[in-house]
Amino acid sequence: MKLSKAIGKRVEILLKERNMTQYKLSKKGGIPRSTISVIIDGKYETVKLDTVYQIVATLDISLKEFFDHEIFDDIED
Repeated sequence: MKLSKAIGKRVEILLKERNMTQYKLSKKGGIPRSTISVIIDGKYETVKLDTVYQIVATLDISLKEFFDHEIFDDIED
């Protein structure tokens, strides 16, 4: 799986775990909903680390916690 797709899947997993919608994440974190949607859908070739940081800060977890997941074990180039 490509890294950008894995990031989207991870965000989706975290939102489900927290019973949070993309809209709520957008409002709480000041991230455009369209950005969140495109990340989750895996439509970006790359995802800015600043954006990932903004998402994890809003979800109140660290970057380490975000990336310490099995979904990142088999990343392709």
